[in-house]
Amino acid sequence: MSTNLTLLIARILLSFMFIMSGFGKLADPAATAGMISGAGLPAASLLAYLAGAFELIAGLAVLVGFQTKIVGWALAAFCIFTGAVFHSGTVAIDGWPEAALGWINTLNMIMMMKNFTLAGGYILLATTGAGAWSIDARRKAA
Repeated sequence: MSTNLTLLIARILLSFMFIMSGFGKLADPAATAGMISGAGLPAASLLAYLAGAFELIAGLAVLVGFQTKIVGWALAAFCIFTGAVFHSGTVAIDGWPEAALGWINTLNMIMMMKNFTLAGGYILLATTGAGAWSIDARRKAA
């Protein structure tokens, strides 16, 4: 398989989650605002919309290969930040059975590891670039 095809497939896979997540946050920011508020950050509704816009725009940029190195570093930082802030602690929900909380805490830990793993993928994309089948390559050729 060619490097350019591999990079295109990687960009599609790396963009999908953020395009879908960003769209979801913009369509219904309440759950994200609740997580942001629960983490003690101010202006939760505004930050939910900003996170949604960032995720959607950055995901689309990765998909088409636009400003890939910059966007790759930004998404890596975003993944590390959100993993550390929203998924590193223990979840305690009043009234929930202990077994359910154990499952939620395991899922939360998996989400943190997923974020850190994605950060590695975005760092790799930031250092290798988008490949020949991208807007970045077309802009360089012009």
